[in-house]
Amino acid sequence: MVERRERTVSWRDGRVRLIDQTRLPHELVWLEIEDERTLGEAIREMRVRGAPAIGAAAAFGLALAAHASSATTVEALRADLAAAADRLRATRPTAVNLFGAIDRTLGAAAGKTPDEVRAAVLAEAQRIADEDVEACLAMGRLGATLLPDQATVLTHCNAGALATVDYGTALGVIRAGWQAGKVRRVLVDETRPLLQGARLTAWELAQDGIPLTLITDTMAGHFLHRGEVSAVIVGADRIAANGDVANKIGTYSLAVLAKENAVPFYVVAPTSTIDLSIASGDQIPIEERRPEEVTAFGGRTVAPSGVAVANPAFDVTPHRYITAIVTEVAVIRPPFEDGLRAAVAARSRKDGP
Repeated sequence: MVERRERTVSWRDGRVRLIDQTRLPHELVWLEIEDERTLGEAIREMRVRGAPAIGAAAAFGLALAAHASSATTVEALRADLAAAADRLRATRPTAVNLFGAIDRTLGAAAGKTPDEVRAAVLAEAQRIADEDVEACLAMGRLGATLLPDQATVLTHCNAGALATVDYGTALGVIRAGWQAGKVRRVLVDETRPLLQGARLTAWELAQDGIPLTLITDTMAGHFLHRGEVSAVIVGADRIAANGDVANKIGTYSLAVLAKENAVPFYVVAPTSTIDLSIASGDQIPIEERRPEEVTAFGGRTVAPSGVAVANPAFDVTPHRYITAIVTEVAVIRPPFEDGLRAAVAARSRKDGP
């Protein structure tokens, strides 16, 4: 693996440093963000994206808000943080990591003076980022054991280092499998309409020297039916208590195709992506994005003027199509309810005193 010199999201000298993913693969551009509102816009516009990455970014956004606040009392500073948290929560509705990281950072905002609160907020944001890297490495190790030798893996969207603080969830498993000599090739869905597979996953794999073949989303069934896929591996933005999974639009179709062709379908996500407060995927809010993302391609309009457009950013894959869910704690197999609760409990014990 090519060593990454920097994390996708990090804190540096009072700024949040992150890769502008809208500029890839043509330019690797780093943004230095100094205020929480600009960071929120970066999340909304998908300059930073991926559930774990936006969770860490939002936590650092609260650190920006804390350091920018002129409050002279703890009560006033906490009020400023609460307002910043509300703005950050409004950026994207589906990824539960965003909300969990915000709540966790606010909960850690302890101290008798504003400076103590500021220090506590930044320290918690840094812990969230560090833990994400550790979780991705653990998921990579666990997930790689599921792969056969000489595997051809199909993946959708981007669940790599760009979607996390570093290393990746689904791509973390692929990276670990490649290092273990088990992965022969990766089939990469382009992932319409924003082409995260073509722009980001293909770029990451090429950087690491992992053999890949880029395909359109509509070609996946062809390769599955021909027996050319050993496993499908994807990430997740939210996992309900019953194991239903919200992920990038097109994941549900891919899961159905995998089931039809008896190919294992693995979801890789940290325990921070599990939302035990909702019983099923029917309760997961689905982000609807701008119609221009569908009506234009490469900056050029390709659809008739005024055409009606639906543009859900995610879909929900029912748990019956999922072979296993890989977390940093364990590989969870159906029925998922008890395993998911046990994984969250194990994480809570690790984080506790």
